[in-house]
Amino acid sequence: MDSEEVKEMELLSLQEDEDGVMADVDREELKGAEEWNGFVSGGRLAADEGKLLDWKPGDPVTPQYVLRLGRYTEEYLCSPQDNIYNISFSRFKIRDLEGGTVILDLKRHCPTEIKDIIELDAGRFIQYHFSPAFLSLREIGATVEFTVGGKAVNKFRLIERHYFRDLLLKTFDFEIGFCIPHSRNTCEHIYCLPDLDTHTIQEMISHPYETRSDSFYFANNTLIMHHKAEYSFTEGLETSENQG
Repeated sequence: MDSEEVKEMELLSLQEDEDGVMADVDREELKGAEEWNGFVSGGRLAADEGKLLDWKPGDPVTPQYVLRLGRYTEEYLCSPQDNIYNISFSRFKIRDLEGGTVILDLKRHCPTEIKDIIELDAGRFIQYHFSPAFLSLREIGATVEFTVGGKAVNKFRLIERHYFRDLLLKTFDFEIGFCIPHSRNTCEHIYCLPDLDTHTIQEMISHPYETRSDSFYFANNTLIMHHKAEYSFTEGLETSENQG
């Protein structure tokens, strides 16, 4: 990955403990992130191919495994109980970087006290609605706010795979890094959206919710959360979050 590709990803991360003290994310935990943050190229997959050959059903789901998935998954690859760090998301905001317009801002009630409770009923599936104009954007910023329970999270990593039907549109691979226990965190990932041909764009507009994504969250290379999403680019629909 060259320097221009690295610049496609901007990571802003602040953490706040229960006493209200702000702390920068440990930059040592982010050391080496420039090697793979942002868009995933074929070179990284080739380097890990040997590790995939030994994978079999029942084995732990690894980052290398999900990076080679050929299509949107039919099932969740982990359970809510695997979120042993009690990570809870409270806000998700999308903005157009060029125009500065906020496209989406979803908020959940966030208790003042951070508790070590696994959210077994937390929604893992969401349907997003955007206008057709969304597909003409070049870069967006996606801000997420979340809390962490009583255990520190090392090498917190997000891999997103976006598909239209069985066509892989793009893969994004971000390292969030180290999160201290009982912290509130905010990070923004910058997405450089894929160049799509006119036919694919029209098909995506004409077929709501056939554009989908898998979001895999890892800690120390162990899958701890798997979220799913479907997207519509037609007029008159609303974004909705459901349990999964």
